[in-house]
Amino acid sequence: MNHKINKESLELHKKFKGKIQLASKVPIRNVMDFAYWYSPGVAEPCNLIHKNPQTVYDFTNKENTIAIISDGSRVLGLGNIGPEAALPVMEGKSLIFKYLGGVDAVPICLKTKSSEHFIDVVQSLEPNFGGINLEDIAQPGCFSILDKLRNSMNIPVWHDDQQGTALVVLAGVINSLRLVNKKPKNVKVVLQGVGSANVNIARMLIFYGIQSENIILIDSHGIITKTNRVSSQNEYKQKWELSQITNGDQISGNIIEAYKGADLVIALSAPKPGLIKKDYIKAMNSKPIVFACANPLPEIWPDDAKEAGAFIVGTGRSDFPNQVNNSLGFPGLFRGVLDVRASRITDNMCIKVAHAIADYALNDLDSNHILPSMSEFELFEKEALVAAKTAIEEGLNRINLSEEALYKKIHKNLEESRMFFELYNKKLNQEMNKS
Repeated sequence: MNHKINKESLELHKKFKGKIQLASKVPIRNVMDFAYWYSPGVAEPCNLIHKNPQTVYDFTNKENTIAIISDGSRVLGLGNIGPEAALPVMEGKSLIFKYLGGVDAVPICLKTKSSEHFIDVVQSLEPNFGGINLEDIAQPGCFSILDKLRNSMNIPVWHDDQQGTALVVLAGVINSLRLVNKKPKNVKVVLQGVGSANVNIARMLIFYGIQSENIILIDSHGIITKTNRVSSQNEYKQKWELSQITNGDQISGNIIEAYKGADLVIALSAPKPGLIKKDYIKAMNSKPIVFACANPLPEIWPDDAKEAGAFIVGTGRSDFPNQVNNSLGFPGLFRGVLDVRASRITDNMCIKVAHAIADYALNDLDSNHILPSMSEFELFEKEALVAAKTAIEEGLNRINLSEEALYKKIHKNLEESRMFFELYNKKLNQEMNKS
């Protein structure tokens, strides 16, 4: 199956020369229209923006445009493949942003290995964009890049591998705990893999209400305690900080010791089925929850996890129940923050959007359906509304809109995007049928 998809994907990418393009928003009846859209008419909005730079949102597409920026140092499951090879992934992300969120997303792959240079370039791009989505950047540089850009820029900066993954995982955790009737403050959690995703998941879980001392981290060498392997802040600041507040009982030894009595495991480590062993799950508490989210292969196959006693199993794949997919979160969240011209994305926004995703699945909630699917388009409107309202509550908005006006704006943006895809798909199908 994967081989067939890969072969057809290669043929399609070559046929269409990628998958995105720049399209006009305005009517061009004849060349005389350029007098309005370009010279001499364009001088008028330029002069007004010069007098008040904030009016750039009124006279350009900045409000609806973001940049997807990567250095290609950690792409999907492919690793450090470089900026050129990363471009097809960033184009794919642009397509998802447009299709699910109505957001115009421009892929930008930077040829640099320096975090400082990366930061300088992104900062210099701020006039063009309403937001920044960082993507596929290796750790530990991804942490400092995100922190510095969030603190220095006046538009939302987001790293999907950190915040996006954490948001959707949290939505799955919220509904899983509902199903097993367990309270966040009482559950014991194992985080297998301590990369950018699980570091931020740990932060988000603590923010949500899970006790830090009830979280145990496992990296490629084993269980992390206060004193082993993470010897100083300078070695790996985020990992060191977590090592000081997690694993309250300072459990060490074989990995199975971490799993004993655990309620939930979230694995984002290596694409290696069998990394999580059946015996680990058998050692967990009643109704264990297992998120084995490495791509393209989970750390344990769902059937094996179920056989070992797992009550809920989630993976990153679409061919198993409970797909934990970032695409459930970032299109709707960005739609909302862009529509109020927010200056920042906060942890509180992420928590509220995670609740919105979880609540959307409540009508069909069961152990094989803890999250909505990407085809449930109304979900993204609800997420956008929550994100926008939270930005207003936190005073991060540049424009004020009533809830009714906000909903109409969100709905219009998403509806126009889907109409565009319907019309363009119809045109493409007609052309393909002719050929």
